[in-house]
Amino acid sequence: MRTVGDRVLKSFVALPGIVLFLALIVGSSLAQDPWESLKSDQCVRCHTEDEMLPADLSKEDVHLRPGLSCAGCHGGDATAEDGDAAMSREAGFVGVPSKREIPAFCGKCHSDINVMRRFLPRVATDQVEQYWTSQHGHLLAKGDEKVADCTSCHTAHGILPASDSRSTVYPLNVPLTCKRCHSDPDHMKEYGIPVDQFDKFARSVHGAALLERQDTGAPACNDCHGNHGATPPNVTSITQVCGQCHVNNLQYFSESKMAEPWVQEGFHGCEECHGNHEVVKTSDDMVGTGKGAVCAKCHDEGDKGFEAARGIRGLLAGLTTSYDEAESMRRDVHRRGMEDDEIAFLLQEAHQDLVQARTLVHTFDPVRVGEKTQEGLGRAVRARELAIGQVREYGIRRLGFGMATVFITLLVVALYLKIRQMERK
Repeated sequence: MRTVGDRVLKSFVALPGIVLFLALIVGSSLAQDPWESLKSDQCVRCHTEDEMLPADLSKEDVHLRPGLSCAGCHGGDATAEDGDAAMSREAGFVGVPSKREIPAFCGKCHSDINVMRRFLPRVATDQVEQYWTSQHGHLLAKGDEKVADCTSCHTAHGILPASDSRSTVYPLNVPLTCKRCHSDPDHMKEYGIPVDQFDKFARSVHGAALLERQDTGAPACNDCHGNHGATPPNVTSITQVCGQCHVNNLQYFSESKMAEPWVQEGFHGCEECHGNHEVVKTSDDMVGTGKGAVCAKCHDEGDKGFEAARGIRGLLAGLTTSYDEAESMRRDVHRRGMEDDEIAFLLQEAHQDLVQARTLVHTFDPVRVGEKTQEGLGRAVRARELAIGQVREYGIRRLGFGMATVFITLLVVALYLKIRQMERK
């Protein structure tokens, strides 16, 4: 049997190995620091001594990590100590690109699949090509230097991955990045574009999810307008844009009798009813012919569309009322301590029917909406009947308990009186 001394001795023997292992880890971490490896870079050394490093330079820039220094983008000889030699044309120095040159400047690497394979093979290499199809690219090609280029969104010397929460293109930060230009009245005044898009978006159902609840699955500006090829969706594409997330709505609308006429009339699909930047939370009040109903904006009393809208609104109202009544009764059953599992299951299915019926509104067909609401009504009515039965049973139990209590009380009194009578005898 090994003694405590043996175990202690063995620990001391293993200690140098542990220390060496930790030293290797620390040394490896230091060796991986991209800034440490650039201390011999003459560009960095000279610009540091002269206090001329770019103000937005970040040591965590994505280009620094794989060892790409200033010369990686600007050219030149980073090993030459003489400034003229380091920044000579012979050394390939290109300096600071003009606004018009920036897309091609970044594209030297980002448009070359052979270069990108070395660093990040999954990144697309058509960003520059996309950029020239964008509204920004079109205007820049015409000489407008106020529009966004690569550095406007990604920055120049502090580029972080889109997955980094500090990045300017992290999902939660994208609206703020676009806001820098699009909410500036002075910057945008010559384009005739409203500058309240961000404010409207922040109030929208999408903005509330993204900015308030920080749901990165909610759409930001680039999800609808695109990234490098950013441009407003046109008449024929806006439903497809919304349909990226709202798949069933797109399918129903595309198959409806309204889809083709809307395109011919120049209507922007989903936008006509829901808006664009300020998309509000939907409600049944949007359907029908009452105040606030979007259907009534186009349809007048007496036409088929007006009657269809009124019918669909009535179907939704009927199912909603029936569901709410049954749910109220279920809560009463639960509060009384009675069994409500089957009732809850039926109401869960009825609620799903209501959700599907609301989605079927995009067919503009009262028959299809009616088929689904009828299914939901059947389940809601069944749930209500079960709840009534449970409440009735509860009453019977209460009555039985009361009668039993009275009987037991009378029995106890009679027993007490009998005992007293026996005691007197």
